[in-house]
Amino acid sequence: MRGGIATGVGSWPGADPREAAATIVGELGELPHLVELPARGVGSDMIGRSSALLVEMRFDSTTRGYRLAARPGAVARRAHDLLRSDLDALEEAWETAGFAGSGRPVKVQAVGPLSLAAQVELPGGHRVLTDSGALRDLSESLAEGLRNHAAEVGKRLGADVLVQLDEPLLTDVLDGTLRGVSVLNTVRAMPEPEALHTLDAVIGAQSGPVLVHTCAAAPALGFLRRSAAAAVGFDMAAIGTRDLDRIGEILDAGKYLALGLIPTTAPAVPQTWREIAEPGVRLIDRLGFRRRLLAEQILVTPACGLAGAPLSWARQALTLAAETAHAYADEPEALTFD
Repeated sequence: MRGGIATGVGSWPGADPREAAATIVGELGELPHLVELPARGVGSDMIGRSSALLVEMRFDSTTRGYRLAARPGAVARRAHDLLRSDLDALEEAWETAGFAGSGRPVKVQAVGPLSLAAQVELPGGHRVLTDSGALRDLSESLAEGLRNHAAEVGKRLGADVLVQLDEPLLTDVLDGTLRGVSVLNTVRAMPEPEALHTLDAVIGAQSGPVLVHTCAAAPALGFLRRSAAAAVGFDMAAIGTRDLDRIGEILDAGKYLALGLIPTTAPAVPQTWREIAEPGVRLIDRLGFRRRLLAEQILVTPACGLAGAPLSWARQALTLAAETAHAYADEPEALTFD
């Protein structure tokens, strides 16, 4: 893993896996990722896709989302088939680009255990998060399935694999702000040691480095610094003065930062890479670090997934991310802003 490069967060607009894979490999050649295409419906979104990764656990769909199922059904089969087609498309694009067997890194994403348990229901309708035994079983299944998935991707592409865990609900899990099935059935705040153990168990089961990404409006940076993650990703627009110390501690700990610098929707006024790059440079300056850290420990990404963006902006977002990362890698000390 290295800094000064760009990558995507995960989701992508449209429903054509081959077009998506070709675009990602072409625009993000230094760290492409296996895209998610949630526009295809059930089984293709971040949560439903997990049903294709889990070992000996499967989901059914409900009116509210997904529920643990006693046996594989249509949802699990669909999720598995969609993941196969996505991986086939990436392998085709990988070979077309001449990357096969090169050892070039690639990234795969999966929803993290805490957000997964917060979203998936038990057969009785309660969140898996409310049952410690079910949470443990789900986390262990995810850890093993994700490890197997990353190994398959690495073998098929001849690539080193970086695993990304998405934890959009991490702050809600820690703060106890998730709703129960009724007003009387609340979801308790999970103590940080318990949450950290759950997350680190999945991270520790992986054979390569793990990036934990959160799109939360108030990212739990102190918690993530204490985790076993090699890298932490967040939406740069969600960062305030209160977060500066935590960010400095993450960098001091030798972890990488995946800065979500590019908005997920097109700005009213077109932006250049220089405008996109400025907040990251000023962050490093304000923290008192040398700017070479931009080339050594910083990755550039969109703020979150791009599934809701027009295809034209999604492509432009990747171009801006790559241009910004190149500026960080080349001569970060020479960057100036009016």
